[in-house]
Amino acid sequence: MKQEVMTASSIDTILDSFRSKRIAVIGDIMLDKYIFGHVSRISPEYPVPVVDVTHEDYRLGGAANVALNTQSIGAKTILIGITGADSNREILLDLFRKRGLATEGLISDPSRPTTCKTRILSQNHHITRVDFESRKDVEKTIENAVIGSFDSVIESIDAVVLEDYNKGLLSAKIIEHIITVSKRHNIPVLVDPKLKNFFAFKGCSVFKPNLSEMASSLGIVLHNNEPEIEEACRVLQEKLQAETIIVTRSDKGMTIYNGSFTHIPATSLEVSDVSGAGDTVIGMLALGAAAGVDIVTNATIANLAAGTVCQEVGAVPVRAEKLIKAYQQYHQG
Repeated sequence: MKQEVMTASSIDTILDSFRSKRIAVIGDIMLDKYIFGHVSRISPEYPVPVVDVTHEDYRLGGAANVALNTQSIGAKTILIGITGADSNREILLDLFRKRGLATEGLISDPSRPTTCKTRILSQNHHITRVDFESRKDVEKTIENAVIGSFDSVIESIDAVVLEDYNKGLLSAKIIEHIITVSKRHNIPVLVDPKLKNFFAFKGCSVFKPNLSEMASSLGIVLHNNEPEIEEACRVLQEKLQAETIIVTRSDKGMTIYNGSFTHIPATSLEVSDVSGAGDTVIGMLALGAAAGVDIVTNATIANLAAGTVCQEVGAVPVRAEKLIKAYQQYHQG
């Protein structure tokens, strides 16, 4: 498929159109904690490195990072998800307020912890990660609360993102309800899946697995080449009946399938950390879908946006000025 070349002015126009949109993000909310330090010795107790801590940082992760990406471009963002009733919830609430994100959709479930992933780094290299989380399915009262929150905003939104990290929020009941009601209102539903519910998102607008997720769910060995990717997309489409499938392929870029195939190469930007890149992609795709941008242009922008956030350590939101600069560099060469 031939791709229309965009100019700097047209990317400005598209990004400007995103700012009038309202995006609902429903999914697994996480708190990312980073402990930075340096390693200069091995512990005398066990043969493990000792990290001398220099500073700590908290960031929004999972569905919250998707919301942060759409919010950072200027779109009104409504985030619906669950936390525990603990100190990490309070940290999340504080981060939400500082970032200008609404907190009304944060449903507290005292039976589970707030998902927190603690990463320990030395000289920007990951040493280890410690997770506090529950992966059990939410109870019916939480299901009903999520559905009620979604139904209360359906009349005012332009696109929906379902961000599944298999932490128990996106049950089959919630998924089916959101897709059915969104279709009734002609609102696109974009899905970032994980393995557990992979085939539960039947009839969604955009389904965005990565290569390994698609291979594992289909039960096949999948090499990162175009013929195998295309055949896997056809098989997946038969099962899901999604309007568009977009497979993220790491250093090979993306493949789009919506009846025909388009392969978008990876960016040539320097990569420091891929954390949060998938969140950026789905967030940008949702903005493009809300604004009516064609899928190839939309995916190209999302691909470049992911490249810009990979230049930094940890999950960070895309910034419009960096995205515009990356687009100019992309077309220059």
